[in-house]
Amino acid sequence: MTYEITGRTRLGCLLGTPVTHSLSPMMYNESFRLLGIDRVYLCFDTKNADLGALVQSLRQMDVFGFNLTMPDKERILPFLDEIDPAAQMIGAVNTVKNENGRLIGYNTDGVGYMRSVCEAGCDPSISEMTLLGAGGAAASIAVHAALDGIPALHIVNRHGRSWEKALCLAETITRNTNCRADVTDLADNAAVQDCLAKSRLLTNATSVGMSPNEDTTPIADSTWLHPDLLVSDIIYNPRQTRLLRDAAAQGCRTLNGLYMLLYQGAAAFRIWTGQDMPVEEVRKKYFQ
Repeated sequence: MTYEITGRTRLGCLLGTPVTHSLSPMMYNESFRLLGIDRVYLCFDTKNADLGALVQSLRQMDVFGFNLTMPDKERILPFLDEIDPAAQMIGAVNTVKNENGRLIGYNTDGVGYMRSVCEAGCDPSISEMTLLGAGGAAASIAVHAALDGIPALHIVNRHGRSWEKALCLAETITRNTNCRADVTDLADNAAVQDCLAKSRLLTNATSVGMSPNEDTTPIADSTWLHPDLLVSDIIYNPRQTRLLRDAAAQGCRTLNGLYMLLYQGAAAFRIWTGQDMPVEEVRKKYFQ
């Protein structure tokens, strides 16, 4: 199908830093081309930007919507007109839809992640989970894992400025779902090892191991990883992080962040367009 930018083409974009590695432009623009939708999607690095001023500019430009990545998923909240209830519970937004000048925030990270985990053969209802991190993506994964039936969730986080956020996340999940959530200090090696021993799913929802710091890993000792673990990483650049390499060496099944990206993108695409993203075509072209 012919795909041309016209005088009527509407813009969408990704905000955050870094963004040059993102597959989102290829994923969305190929979907627009295949479905004949007159839209285009770009990336904007917001490292030194005034986010409020930038969002106001996007509103005035009548963009159809935008995505947010680190560190803007929480920073965006004061600049939105409405926030979806699930995103309110998570405390972070990764997808914004412009409805006649009103900016409405959603969070599709956890939906995409849990779909990828289920397709990898992990049954949430019988799988205790260890989650590394408590940021925007981690919160979305935690909430949706709990809603999908994870019976116990162990949030592992550094005892620093995000520690209170981790405690709040665990309390929110325990209060509002049937999942029991607790928080462990990453520096407490014995406690982390105990969490992993009880878990069947380990998720790194931090940036540790992301390019260009590919030699780093959030797990101090790879022997803590056991063959019953599905070890997943929301990072997809590189596609095989040190954590995943170490896990494979211990006999674990592994999963990178590519399919989380694909499926959270599909959820965002439906929010923006009301149509299903051509997932199989996009998967074959960009996610092999």
